[in-house]
Amino acid sequence: MTEETRNSVEETVEEVKETDISVDDTESGEVETAEQETEENVSSESNENGASEEETKERKFFGKKNKKDKKDEKIEELTDQVKRQMAEFDNYRKRTEKEKASMYIVGAKDIVEKMLPVVDNFERGLAMAAGSEDPFVEGMEKIYKQLMATLDELGVKPIEAVGQGFNPDFHNAVMHVEDEEVGENIIVEEFQKGYLYKDFVVRHSMVKVAN
Repeated sequence: MTEETRNSVEETVEEVKETDISVDDTESGEVETAEQETEENVSSESNENGASEEETKERKFFGKKNKKDKKDEKIEELTDQVKRQMAEFDNYRKRTEKEKASMYIVGAKDIVEKMLPVVDNFERGLAMAAGSEDPFVEGMEKIYKQLMATLDELGVKPIEAVGQGFNPDFHNAVMHVEDEEVGENIIVEEFQKGYLYKDFVVRHSMVKVAN
């Protein structure tokens, strides 16, 4: 082999080596670039996934609540109906009791009012026979006392009049007189006795009022 041929071969070998090195550098650069792109894609996907998870949480937190089950809605509706019916029944019961009580009072007042003329006649008859020692009169006095005791037990009481101040809720003034010996609006005489039945006026007292 000549010197020239040897030099040519060595040059060719050097060129091949340089070519291999450049190829290796290119491949390594491409690999590094691919790895960077992969990492960037992964990070971007992870960011997107993270953002999507946060958005999902926000949607769940701020979004509309899930609709109630139809069974629960039906139970609430029936419960509300039962409560309303119970309240209506309670009001009806109270109203009925009040009406019954008022009806009883009205009926009792009507009976007492019809009995008062009988009491008036007893009192007139006993006033005419005052001081008599007749056994009949004594018997009538006992019957009168028994009648008044029974009325008192039932809640019927006479209205106080003579010497009391005039009260239009209990008294009916049919006469007026000037009298300096008594005060103003003082009842000086009673013409017909008034009665109460359990704080309700059955009959007003007919009276004469002074001043």
